[in-house]
Amino acid sequence: MNRLHRPVRLVCLTLLVALSCLSFAPQVYSQPPASDSESIALTDLTGPIGPASADHIIRALERAENMQLLIIRMDTPGGLDAAMRDIVSAILASPVPVVVWVAPSGARAASAGTYILTASHIAAMAPATNVGSSTPVALGSGETNEKVLNDAVAYLQGLAELRGRNQDWARDTVINAANLSANDALDANVIDIVASNISELLTALHGRTVVLDDNSSRTLDTANASVTMIESDWRHDFLSIITNPNIAYLLLMVGVYGLILEFYNPGMGIPGIVGVISLLVGAYALQMLPISYVGLSLIVLGLGLMVFEVTTPSFGIFGLGGLVAFILGSVMLMDTNEPAWQISFALIAAIAVSTAALVLLVLGAALKARQARITTGVEAMPGQLAIAREDFTGEGHVHMHGEIWRATTPAQVKKGDRLRVSRVDGLTLHVTPDNNE
Repeated sequence: MNRLHRPVRLVCLTLLVALSCLSFAPQVYSQPPASDSESIALTDLTGPIGPASADHIIRALERAENMQLLIIRMDTPGGLDAAMRDIVSAILASPVPVVVWVAPSGARAASAGTYILTASHIAAMAPATNVGSSTPVALGSGETNEKVLNDAVAYLQGLAELRGRNQDWARDTVINAANLSANDALDANVIDIVASNISELLTALHGRTVVLDDNSSRTLDTANASVTMIESDWRHDFLSIITNPNIAYLLLMVGVYGLILEFYNPGMGIPGIVGVISLLVGAYALQMLPISYVGLSLIVLGLGLMVFEVTTPSFGIFGLGGLVAFILGSVMLMDTNEPAWQISFALIAAIAVSTAALVLLVLGAALKARQARITTGVEAMPGQLAIAREDFTGEGHVHMHGEIWRATTPAQVKKGDRLRVSRVDGLTLHVTPDNNE
């Protein structure tokens, strides 16, 4: 048994070391680190803003430290507040100018994207793009939500004031979800530049002076500057996958069921290995997401009740309660109303139905086994046949299941007679003649 569990422990230890290294590993790019103070870095920020997005932008800023400036080409519908604030904080503290460019045409800087655009040293948009709809989506009603709204207004107005942009519109886009096209945003002093492509953007940037966080100023010389693309690396791609709420939820479930299967069948190894890996990766992903610990507790409670139902059948009371707790916990797990960061109801329903079916299957097997006739041991001997080894009246010896037993009977028995066991008293069988003989 220890030999079988040794590989499991080794794999778990290796995974823990790997996940620890993931948090501190340097970012690997397709290009060598750049140190040309005249060159320009360009990176993309697309899709919902989440932990992977924040990690990518922060590392891109580190990558561009020795360059003239960083251009973030953005197209986002919004995202998580915490990830957005991490990006904004990184831009505000950046040692190099940051240009956020909403592009290509058809792109948008909605919700969280508006805050990132406003925080940039220079804000630019391509034609046929839009910015706005910055109302926090988690709002409902009541005093607490009003505080959230006021906080968002003050935060965006503070960024607009810092960059010398339109504070009134900053308030309007939070309160009324106002939107502006590229040209309207330029006229309203919400952005600084409208540029269709990277060449137009570099031309518009040339000669502008930017004040950095340390109050130093830098005049941009972009006329003949080279552009270095900073691509996303394996870490960003990995985080993008596992921080998808559906993937993180699946990893959590696979981990739990893998460990349960390993505990029920010790020594198999594979379920334990897969379970530990999935559980650790799922936990790593969940700690970066806005989860509700009440929802997570309900999931754990639900699984515990269903396992208890299997081990100690209670006519479905614990199983039903566990299923309800599991479903409620799954629905409540993500502590945000952002559509892109919700767990699919179809996925929750599929896992809930599968879990219920598994519990019913195990319960059915357990009840069937409990009702089945005992076929081994002393309890199974009454009603079975024995063969007399000698003539006797009262007490004698019989042959049964390859063994010689002492037997007692009120009838007269001849050698070879078939006898039926009526009960077992210690090492003595009480037998009667078999009437079917």
